[in-house]
Amino acid sequence: MNLGKKLFELRKSKHLSQEQVAEQLHVTRQTVSNWELGETTPDLNQAKELAKLFSVSLDDLVGLDTQNILKEK
Repeated sequence: MNLGKKLFELRKSKHLSQEQVAEQLHVTRQTVSNWELGETTPDLNQAKELAKLFSVSLDDLVGLDTQNILKEK
């Protein structure tokens, strides 16, 4: 799953609007929309705040499967 789709699903699961997420991260609603559409991506600090907001790890937010990476090593 790509980051935009993941953000959309996390936001919907918390019953938040794009405006509410934008306010909490101090960005515009359009910025959140662009993230969800895959037009742009959040920077590292914004990604950390998104992970905190949605109570997920950065790995989960970006769809990194660390279990498979560890098994391969």
